[in-house]
Amino acid sequence: MVIFLRTQGRSVNRKRVQRLMRLMGIHGICPGPNTSRRRLEHVVYPYLLRGVVIERPNQVWSADITYIRLMRGFAYLVAILDWFSRYVLSWRLSNSLETAFCTEALEEALGKGSPDIFNTDQGCQFTSQDFTGRLKSQEIQISMDSRGRAFDNIFVERLWRSVKYEDVYPKGYQARTEAQEGLNQYFQFYNDERFHQSLQYRTPSMVHFGAKKILRCVHDGKRLARLA
Repeated sequence: MVIFLRTQGRSVNRKRVQRLMRLMGIHGICPGPNTSRRRLEHVVYPYLLRGVVIERPNQVWSADITYIRLMRGFAYLVAILDWFSRYVLSWRLSNSLETAFCTEALEEALGKGSPDIFNTDQGCQFTSQDFTGRLKSQEIQISMDSRGRAFDNIFVERLWRSVKYEDVYPKGYQARTEAQEGLNQYFQFYNDERFHQSLQYRTPSMVHFGAKKILRCVHDGKRLARLA
């Protein structure tokens, strides 16, 4: 930015540009706070998804946390995603990285179904007893990314890219309440209207609920065959 302004005949230095950008609420696109901090006393589980073929809804869910830069400070966003359909089952926005907003999102998601495997990173929110204990109570297998391997949770990473480049960066949310309202609209759009090339140009809702309907029909057909 300093170099560009100088080519336009402006006499500025780096500190002045930083001050002016701060006053105007302008930020560069760069990494934010570390949202994945491990606690050594927490149990870490092995990664279970290497080589696994994902072929139906509710086979694998995953969760992750990202940051949303606001005018002053950050908000933290957690989302739970179905790997097969890319359907966002639940999400929560928080002004802190306490575990509670992650467990709230988990409870909402479990109200809609239950996966065979739940994958996260090794962040303290997901390794906490509150989070892992809830998964165990549902007899859900727990999988965690290897350290330094963001691509172990690639579908959520792609979700974050879509959220930020299609919604957060263009809108430049000023406050958490504004972000809450805007993200609510975006996730509805993402699930119900946004077509995905990887889903053969269908929406996550079409794939998630359409595939589940087919599975129910197959199950009902087998049950009727047994009764005949």
